[in-house]
Amino acid sequence: MWTAITRRVSDSITRCELEFLARTPIDAARAAAQHLAYEECLRRLGFSVISLAPDPAFPDGLFVEDPAVVLDEIAVICRMGAVSRRGEAESIAAALAAYRPLEWIREPATIEGGDVMRIGKTLYCGISRRTNPEGARQLAQATERFGYRVVPAAVGGCLHLKSAICPLGGDAVLVNRKLIDMQPFARLELFDVAEDEPSAANVLEAGGKIILPASFPKTRRMLEKAGFEVIALDLSELQKAEAGVTCSSLIFTADSALS
Repeated sequence: MWTAITRRVSDSITRCELEFLARTPIDAARAAAQHLAYEECLRRLGFSVISLAPDPAFPDGLFVEDPAVVLDEIAVICRMGAVSRRGEAESIAAALAAYRPLEWIREPATIEGGDVMRIGKTLYCGISRRTNPEGARQLAQATERFGYRVVPAAVGGCLHLKSAICPLGGDAVLVNRKLIDMQPFARLELFDVAEDEPSAANVLEAGGKIILPASFPKTRRMLEKAGFEVIALDLSELQKAEAGVTCSSLIFTADSALS
């Protein structure tokens, strides 16, 4: 069964880390309601949702994708680039321990799950403000015995690799080419975001459908015209915290690699 780990929104989201957006007031109650709708969307698509309790100590704690990279064989627990967020990894590791053996990224490496995009056995790893080359090297070291290949890619102008490029299924990806070095992605089938929706590349392929923020209608129409079935969610309040649709869940098959 497909499983999604999420974490409820804490009132402390108003103190979240910001890299590219100017800080504007966040309505924590509205953000929490939008996150609940996101969880319900995953349930409707057939996911078993493990919803962790909010943790006021970590304003960015709802972004559960960043502390771990979950593969079929193992879960890699990240040493995050944002120092204020490193304590989030403990509870995520505890939640994943029932499903996967754990591998830990060690100092001086930094890596965040939002910088890792999996296409088959290739792990594209963004080198960004949050992930350094040593993080990519340790990810390769942890995963190569399972047949994975790590391909570094330079990220500029956005928070994570998956702020600029995300899987649509198979070898297809949605991308904003202006934000990343495109050379590593030459073999993929590329769909471009709408010109005036530069932040629209962060989408989540789930249950054969594409989840996308409702604030990107032109990109939605482009995807639908290309034959994709799109679900648009109102995430406007969460987007003030630089949220995307991938960062709010950790998705994996619940068949334990420990069994």
